Amino acid sequence: MRIASLAMYVSPQPLAAATATLWAFLRDDLRREGLTDVPDRLDAVLHHADAWLHPALLLAQTCGYPYVRHLRGKVRLVATPVYGHPGCDGPDMCSFVIVRANAPVRSLEDLRGTRAAINDPISNSGTNLLRAAIAPRSRNGRFFSSVAETGSHLASIDAVASDTADVAAIDCVTYGNTQRFDPERVAGLRVLTATASTPGLPLVTRGDASDDELLLLCSSLGRAITEPNLAEARAVLSLKDFAVLSDADYEPVAELARFAHRLGYPEIA
Repeated sequence: MRIASLAMYVSPQPLAAATATLWAFLRDDLRREGLTDVPDRLDAVLHHADAWLHPALLLAQTCGYPYVRHLRGKVRLVATPVYGHPGCDGPDMCSFVIVRANAPVRSLEDLRGTRAAINDPISNSGTNLLRAAIAPRSRNGRFFSSVAETGSHLASIDAVASDTADVAAIDCVTYGNTQRFDPERVAGLRVLTATASTPGLPLVTRGDASDDELLLLCSSLGRAITEPNLAEARAVLSLKDFAVLSDADYEPVAELARFAHRLGYPEIA
C-alpha cells in the first residue's frame, strides 16, 4: 500500500478534520481513475519529513527549502496549494516576523541582540526567509544573542508569547490559521514586518512516479477545487487553488540562502 501524508497544516483540530475530508475525496477520485493501492487514510505515524523520500510515497507536502536543498531530483513536484490568507499571493507566501505586542521594537534593526526562535533549521518560512532578512544587518556572522530551535511554528509562537524568545518568523498560513481558530494564542503578539515571498509548500510524489500518475494526481487536485461537497473543507483550509510549478520556480528559495551566504551569514546566529 502506498502512503499519503498531509501533515503541515493540521492544527488546530478543524484543520485536521478538513484535511481528512480533502484526502477522502482525493482517495476516492484517484481510485475511480484507476490508481491502485491508494491508502484509505493519511499516514499518522511517520514524521512528515520521513514521508518525503519514502519508497511507497503517493503524495506528501514538503517545504520549499528542504525541496531545493535535499529533494530535487529525488521527488517529483505535483502542485503547490494556493491559500487565501493575508501574506499569500497566488502560490507565493511570506512569513510574518512576530514580536510581543508590548515589545519596544519598531524595525528589524531593533531586534539586534534579542532572542530568536526558529521551528527548524531547514524551514524556509521559519529560517531561510528570516536569515535573508537579517543577513544585511549581521556583523561577523551574528545578529541575535541566542537562537532556540522549537520544533514547530506553533511552539515558536508560544516561545515569543511566553517571553522565552523575542522574535520568530511564522509562515503566513500558520499565522492566519492560528488567528482564526486559536486567537488567544496570538493575542499578545504583533507582526513587526513581512519577509520576502517565495513559492509555498509543494505537494510531491516519489521520484520514479510515472508521467501518467503525476497527471492523475494533478487532475484529482484540480477536481478537489471545484467539487461542491468540498466547499466547507476548502473554506476551513483557506484553500483557493493548486498551481503547477516547475523546479525553476523554486529557485528563489535557493537564491535567498545564497544571498545570506554571500553576506557572511550562513546560519541564523
